[in-house]
Order: sequence, then C-alpha cells, then structure tokens
Amino acid sequence: MNIAIIPARGGSKRIPRKNIKLFNGKPIIGHVIERALKSGCIDRIIVSTDDQEIAEIAKSYGAEVPFLRPPELSDDHATTAVVISHALNWLITQGQKPDYACVIYATAPFIQSQALSDSFSLLKQQPNKKFCFGVTEFPSPIQRAFKITKAGDVVMFQPEHFNSRSQDLEKAYHDAGQFYWGTTDGFFDSKGMFSTDAIPFPLPCHQVQDIDTPDDWVRAEALFQVMTG
Repeated sequence: MNIAIIPARGGSKRIPRKNIKLFNGKPIIGHVIERALKSGCIDRIIVSTDDQEIAEIAKSYGAEVPFLRPPELSDDHATTAVVISHALNWLITQGQKPDYACVIYATAPFIQSQALSDSFSLLKQQPNKKFCFGVTEFPSPIQRAFKITKAGDVVMFQPEHFNSRSQDLEKAYHDAGQFYWGTTDGFFDSKGMFSTDAIPFPLPCHQVQDIDTPDDWVRAEALFQVMTG
C-alpha cells in the first residue's frame, strides 16, 4: 500500500489559514489532493491536521482525515519529521503499515501528477535507496552569491568567483518543497533526505514556487494562471 501524507495545521502565521486559502478559486489544498489522486500511484491520501475546517475541506476533495493531530504537534516548533512519524505510527497501530509514503505539502499547487508517478517508479527501481524527492536548480550560480552587511556593504561569499563565467560554475540545486517519497522504514531509521539514501528528482524551475509570504502567494497565483491558460 502506498499512502500520501499531507501536513496541514490550522495556525499558519504569515498567511492566515494558508492551507485552505483560495488559490485561483479553489482551496489550495484542493489542488494538491486532486493532483495526488490523478497520479495513479497513491492508494490513500491522509491529511494530518489539528483543524476541523481543514479536515472537512480535505475530505470534500477526496482525502481521509482519520485522526486530528494533537496540539503538541501543531505549534510553530513541530517539525515535518515529527508529524510524519506520528501519522505513520498511527497507521501501524491500526495494522495498516504502508510500503511507501509520500509526504506532500498542502501549499504545492504546481505539483504534477506525472512527477509523483515517475519519481515513485524511480525509487522502486533502486531498492538500495530509501527516498526520492523533488529538486530544482538555483536560478543563479550560488558561487556568486553575496550578503549585505549591517553597514550596507556588499560582500561575496566566494569572492574568488567574481570573474568566473556562469557556464563554468557547477550547478546547484535546492529542495523544491513539493513531495518526498520514502519507504516507511526509511522515514524512521534513515540518515535523511539530504544523504546518499535519497534520489533527487529534478523539476523545471517554472513548476516550483515556495509559498511562505503574501508576496509569494501573489507571484504563485500569477504563474499558475499563465501555466493553466
């Protein structure tokens, strides 16, 4: 059995009610649930939430909410890892231990059903690996990044690359913040995603948008409308 776990607590601060805020006319978690359902590789979608309204909206789009997450796992300090362990342990106590789990963020409306399916196939093809997750390339070379000091000065992190051509610098990638496939045992005993236990699944930059601030939200909606016509 393959399951998806979508963490979606109710107490988001920077964007109030972020997980169910209307995104292009639909609760943002609805977009995510629909894409997961269409992937064809997920048997059950479980939303881990402490919020009854989120639970009802999630169920209306086809997800399950078999439990409400306890308050101690729903504050600003609760990590995704702890939330996933709680959900997996709940399933195990019910005699429903999945073979694979896919953690999907509720605010990832650009997630593609085909990417979920292809990344899962990639993980199954390499039994020595425990995870496969979406990554994307940094839009600019990180070797030429700089900081602005308290005095307002510009200071490069790697000044030796000031005159380096972009095409000569090694590509760098970051977590796309969309999905994380893994074996159930891997979520409990692995070295983690950023390790040799994981397979990176590259995603095009135009399908990735982190949504943490109101400005992110506006940019994401504009991009989504362009992509969906």
